[in-house]
Amino acid sequence: MKFFSRIRKDIRVVFERDPAARNVIEVLLCYSGLHAIWLHRIAHMLYRRGWVLIPRIISNFGRFLTGIEIHPGATIGEGLFIDHGTGIVIGETAELGRNVTLYQGVTLGGTGKEKGKRHPTIGNNVVVASGAKVLGSFTVGDHAKIGAGSVVLKSVPPYATVVGIPGRIVVMHGKRVHTACELKEAIQKGIVRPDDRIDEIEDELDVDLDHDMLPDPEEEMRACMMEQIHALEERVEELEQRIEEKESHAESL
Repeated sequence: MKFFSRIRKDIRVVFERDPAARNVIEVLLCYSGLHAIWLHRIAHMLYRRGWVLIPRIISNFGRFLTGIEIHPGATIGEGLFIDHGTGIVIGETAELGRNVTLYQGVTLGGTGKEKGKRHPTIGNNVVVASGAKVLGSFTVGDHAKIGAGSVVLKSVPPYATVVGIPGRIVVMHGKRVHTACELKEAIQKGIVRPDDRIDEIEDELDVDLDHDMLPDPEEEMRACMMEQIHALEERVEELEQRIEEKESHAESL
């Protein structure tokens, strides 16, 4: 019963997060992310029992079939949704919480040849957008968003939105954060709590999939610089005009 219950939940997750899903048969036959998750569960079960070769063979078969590589040692919570999925890599010591959403090209990897825990821990209700790389042994907090193409190399607090290379926090709890100073100020004001934690696992419907309108700090910086340059040009023109007026007045005298 538990097996079929999990299968039903996996299918329900697809319908909840992918508007392209039309019917159950389509989801069962055509969603490679779902196939990758099911194959990983088998490989992970054998891996935990001390098997090595057969889980790796299952993992390689899953990669060949779906284009998604999940190491048998990775720990994956319920409600994972892999959209498209081609090029996704999940390392051996990676841990994913409940209701995580991964888009194509995501890497949850390490940064070297260190032993032990070397891959990230992803919290609950996290969205990692297309092409993002999360590299290293650190935690991405609950309800965080990782923007498309970002490279994240250090911990991400809960409810944070990270974009860029290297990844920078630009939103916390829905409040814009532009610099480290502003982040520190947000912590002092209580908008951001350094010890934020989610005590209860929230329902998968709480997953915020909107990741297409994330702030671009570099573009904002360029726009700010252009505004300052424009203001300086106007000021220079004003000063030049005053000088010309004074010179004209002096000549008339």
